[in-house]
Amino acid sequence: MEPEGGGPVLLGTIGRVTASSAQPAGLPFLKGHGTQNDFVILPDPDGRLAIGPEAVAALCDRRSGIGGDGLLRVVRSAADPVAADQADRAEWFMDYRNSDGSIGEMCGNGIRVFARYLVGAGLAKPGELPVATRAGLRTVRVAEDAEDGTPGEITVDMGRALLPGPDGIEVAVGGRSWPALNVNMGNPHAVAFVESLEHAGELRTAPPVSPEGVYPQGVNVEFVVDRGPRHVAMRVHERGSGETRSCGTGACAVAVAAARRDGADPAVTGEAVTYAVDVLGGRLTITEYPDGRVEKTGPAVIVARGELDPAWSALVRGA
Repeated sequence: MEPEGGGPVLLGTIGRVTASSAQPAGLPFLKGHGTQNDFVILPDPDGRLAIGPEAVAALCDRRSGIGGDGLLRVVRSAADPVAADQADRAEWFMDYRNSDGSIGEMCGNGIRVFARYLVGAGLAKPGELPVATRAGLRTVRVAEDAEDGTPGEITVDMGRALLPGPDGIEVAVGGRSWPALNVNMGNPHAVAFVESLEHAGELRTAPPVSPEGVYPQGVNVEFVVDRGPRHVAMRVHERGSGETRSCGTGACAVAVAAARRDGADPAVTGEAVTYAVDVLGGRLTITEYPDGRVEKTGPAVIVARGELDPAWSALVRGA
């Protein structure tokens, strides 16, 4: 979407946007999910939308907005200063925001939905697709649809997991506490193995993590139980969103943590290891390779597309 005269549409404070006076009636949007981790999608190929946190929160509100765990702005890398240095390797930049409006470096489920949108819109073809993110370049493989029309699964090269320490991290809920492993997948995770997923509590608010200050910008916290050999289940508090039905980077962090716990570190064994990770919204398959690279495979679905009501659009665009 581009306003008349080519100036930016500034989505700033909640319910208001400073913009040119001559604006289209409605802002196009889509809604999609990956294992029920759902997103508002805003196509902005030429980088005309400058979205403020209040506007993101309003759009993601499940009662007064479209509703979503986060927002995906689809913009060409060359059109956004954040991703301009990746433009020679990736045409498209995934500008991801959490549902509270805060910026996220990476979203493992979101990037599958992002890729599904690009292919469905004819902006990319099935096969290998590089995507720019704030965590760096990510390569996505979009499988061809099945003969019956079932969308093919999407595999994402999530990069290498980092285990930056320190030792002694703990997560606490309701008087219980567990040791946690610090795993960074482009964003930070604290992974705790527990006896029951009910021990995670309500997860609307962030579980306390110690020592204080170890995650100065917040952290995603995963609670994990075993389901069988190379098979685990998890619940997650995502910083900026609360509990979500799935977290792609979190599932990767959980698989990496499980491999270390199980003595199956591929860098040590020389063999790739694969875990099935059950989330509330389905199942993801995570493989870690001896070079440290992590791949994640799962579904992604576009469920709706439309245009914001003109009256609501007037609020978010400005008069």
